[in-house]
Amino acid sequence: MLRHSCLLLLTILFFSCNSGDKDELAKVNPIASPASQSSEEPFLFTAADGAVYLSWIERKENKDQFKFSKMIDGKWSTSQLISEGDNWFVNWADYPSIMVNSEVMAAHWLQKRAEGTYDYDVRMSLSANEGSAWDESFIPHTDGVSAEHGFVSMLPMVNNRIFATWLDGRFTKGEEHAEGGHGGAGAMTLRAAIFDKNGKSESEWELDNRVCDCCQTTAAMTSNGPIVIYRNRTEDEIRDMAIVRWENNAWTEPSIVHADDWNIAGCPVNGPSVAANKDFVAVSWFTASNANPSVKLSVSEDAGKNFAEPIIISQGNTNGRVGTTLLADNSIVVTWMETKNDAAQILLGHFDKSGNHLATKTIAQSSAARSSGFPVVSSTGNKVILAWTEVGENKQVQTASVQF
Repeated sequence: MLRHSCLLLLTILFFSCNSGDKDELAKVNPIASPASQSSEEPFLFTAADGAVYLSWIERKENKDQFKFSKMIDGKWSTSQLISEGDNWFVNWADYPSIMVNSEVMAAHWLQKRAEGTYDYDVRMSLSANEGSAWDESFIPHTDGVSAEHGFVSMLPMVNNRIFATWLDGRFTKGEEHAEGGHGGAGAMTLRAAIFDKNGKSESEWELDNRVCDCCQTTAAMTSNGPIVIYRNRTEDEIRDMAIVRWENNAWTEPSIVHADDWNIAGCPVNGPSVAANKDFVAVSWFTASNANPSVKLSVSEDAGKNFAEPIIISQGNTNGRVGTTLLADNSIVVTWMETKNDAAQILLGHFDKSGNHLATKTIAQSSAARSSGFPVVSSTGNKVILAWTEVGENKQVQTASVQF
């Protein structure tokens, strides 16, 4: 779904909020990576007990191997294998993920279903012994259609249940994957489901019947229940951030987080990132409305029902690829990328809970190429953990921390 139908944006101008920092961030502390060379697509997850987990993909002997590691005393444990295959759909922006919920771990990846380039399924697997062994994988979507499915976000729920949301292309089958996006029989949809600790589906919903085809979803748990934020798509090709919320035992209708009014005829491959603590929600995203590439941040104090006017974190020479996490005091950390020519930097910004800028720091040098993927971020207490793909002769997942 990224792919030839998705539009890569060329950014202009240059702006960085490195200047005028109000306080100074502590240094970036590299952490020895558990991933070998030929590794990519990192993902970070922090469990309820504060433990941080890293997952990634390695290429070995014509197979893709999905591995994970747990941070123990500031170091990554020896990697463990989740699954491997020679028929996976491995994509720079649609990366696998893991989730830890008390007694259960969950993992997802993408696996080809048929001969078509974009005919692939989401595959999920569960572990009840801390990842030492994994159950046989299953498909969370029930349509049985050879079409595009991906961009999954997972959350832990009570009683060791798993919430998952994904982009579902069951109605797009037969559409042309031409330059400028999908256009034909039906639109990409947003769906979600809840699974018990054995992988049995308890409920499944269609959350939105028309969404952007290949931007990441993001989800967080509030005091009311899960929220999902994603890039919407109108009939007029306005593609702004939208939210659906679980409230009063039902899903709300989709609503727009902020009307950027970005009119674009193809998917920008640049999804949002959300973090929440009870009723407090922070979301960052990329937009290029009015031909002005920008990264924005907005907060909500009522579990996502209303959002404040967003602040602009970066504009001009940014290509987004955002990440968001919260510290113990509900101050906000956002990561994003800025590019100039072919060079790129991964930046980290610190903001108070009202969105006021406190500091910005360069985390690493990177590349604007697709091969560099999406940097990811998570936190435990006041420590932020970061992971990204270093590109060069070989690709390798790298990690670091920043203590606040």
